[in-house]
Amino acid sequence: MVRKLTLALCAVAGMFCANVAVGDVTISQSNDPTAGLDTHLTKLLGAEKAALRAVSGRRLERLITPARKAPASAGKVANIRYDRDWLSTQPAVQGGAQWQCLAEALYFEARGESVKGQFAVAEVILNRVSSASYPDTVCGVVHQGTGRKYQCQFTYTCDGMKEVIAEPTAFKRVGKIARMMIDGAPRNLTGGATHYHTKAVRPRWARSFPRTATIGVHHFYRQPTRLSKR
Repeated sequence: MVRKLTLALCAVAGMFCANVAVGDVTISQSNDPTAGLDTHLTKLLGAEKAALRAVSGRRLERLITPARKAPASAGKVANIRYDRDWLSTQPAVQGGAQWQCLAEALYFEARGESVKGQFAVAEVILNRVSSASYPDTVCGVVHQGTGRKYQCQFTYTCDGMKEVIAEPTAFKRVGKIARMMIDGAPRNLTGGATHYHTKAVRPRWARSFPRTATIGVHHFYRQPTRLSKR
């Protein structure tokens, strides 16, 4: 019976298993069709789960895992207009922890900026998430360095002031932007920027980083792969 199950799984995964010994492959626990078998057989199969993952990888998972439903706003992100009138016509949104972190960052960092400028700041945060040089979640990026006064990446998280959302309308607006960006809106405003600063300051690092865009009161920069010596 075990051998029959093994060969059946090979067929599903599209693998050639003529010389595979019994028990060489099985399937992941989360989608295990042997869950209804007796406890003894389930234990025998359990020891071989890692082997199948190594052999079939993601191919079998795609075959037996239902496709994820696309976010409700996924169809809208390709038709973005960077103006307040258009944004006001979009429905109110909410989300989980990552959406909350991005929405708060846009509120405290860029709520006085234009809609285009707010999208640009969101791009920087998500570009960092995509970079191996930074944490791989929105919250991780936004709160990197938080707890060390004035040594964090986003000043509002370490300036010692309580974070209070006193303008709910502005938060509602940036929340829509955060939702669109997390759902896959194109990042074509800043040329892959990972840094920005206001025009009122001139940080030392900006002398070594290539500037990619200027939008509103912010200059945007891309982190170079290798900083030149000065």
